[in-house]
Amino acid sequence: MKHLVPSLLALLLLAGCGSDEADKPAGPPPPTPVTLVAARTTSAVYYDEYPATAVALNSVELRSQVGGFITGLFFQEGELVTKGQKLYEIDKRVYEAAYQQAQAGLRSTQATVQNAKLNLDRYQRLAEQDAIAGQIVDNAATAYATAQAQVAQARAAVALARTDLSFSTITAPFSGRIGISQVRLGAQISPGSTLLNTISAENPMGVDFVINESDLPRFTALQAAKSAPDSLFRLELSDGSMYPQSGRIKAIARGVEQQTATVQVRVEFANPERRLKDGMSAVLHVLNRQSGQRLVIPYKAVSDQMGESFVFVAGDSSKARQRKVQLGPQLRDQIVILEGLKAGDQVITEGFQRLRDGSPVQAGSR
Repeated sequence: MKHLVPSLLALLLLAGCGSDEADKPAGPPPPTPVTLVAARTTSAVYYDEYPATAVALNSVELRSQVGGFITGLFFQEGELVTKGQKLYEIDKRVYEAAYQQAQAGLRSTQATVQNAKLNLDRYQRLAEQDAIAGQIVDNAATAYATAQAQVAQARAAVALARTDLSFSTITAPFSGRIGISQVRLGAQISPGSTLLNTISAENPMGVDFVINESDLPRFTALQAAKSAPDSLFRLELSDGSMYPQSGRIKAIARGVEQQTATVQVRVEFANPERRLKDGMSAVLHVLNRQSGQRLVIPYKAVSDQMGESFVFVAGDSSKARQRKVQLGPQLRDQIVILEGLKAGDQVITEGFQRLRDGSPVQAGSR
């Protein structure tokens, strides 16, 4: 029993100490370890993107002005042809015969004019001697005038026959690339309706895209500018590569499309290697006017809440402060900050998921 009394007293003392410690309030939570990156100002170059289509600045459909059978093709499909190069020939025998007939008719009427002139001269001399009736002289003058009119008509017929004959040979109206022929040897064609082929000029080429009508003043100013940076218009091809030539505004449509409130714009690109083809799809990159020295931070530091963007910044008291920011374009893993931060602010990039405004943090910069 003597030994039990001290033991019981010790247990009572221990129980009393434990009760006092449990009644003490809990201390503040430990700081959250985070990673900090300073917001910095850097050269930020970014582009607005527009779906675009390459178009030939000069393109024409070849159609014949005379009918007949195709008797000759004088080109390779898809090749470059030069202005005036012979492309198609239509059976010209009918047109050659018509031309020769018109020339014969002209010679006949010219002979009639000569005879009428001789008769008129002879009758006029006789009339001066009162050896012939005046009515005969008048009739001779009328015959001469009629023959002259017939000569003019015959000359017009010769010109028309010559034109039809020339139309039986179809030549390239300008230098460009010719497409696949829509007719073959022996095919019968109708004047004005049968499509033979298409020729498109390839250097330079146009690129068409549409803008919102609210952007019209911006592009009008770009068109009026006497000089512009070579990086203003860049073209991304369908394979993802960037076209090496720079562009300039060629034309802006005269009006706004009422249903879509858009305006068509055409940019011209040099095409010396013929990489751009009529109808090709591309993406036009237009240098954003906000490009320049901009504040950027890592994109992963941004969180979205109810459609608004926020970041956490480590303050001087080692506490996290949440700030609302206005975002600009994303540049790979960086994001432009238009409002809400200043250069040098220590932005929390890792560990902010567990933070609230005012939470203590333990910073580890990099």
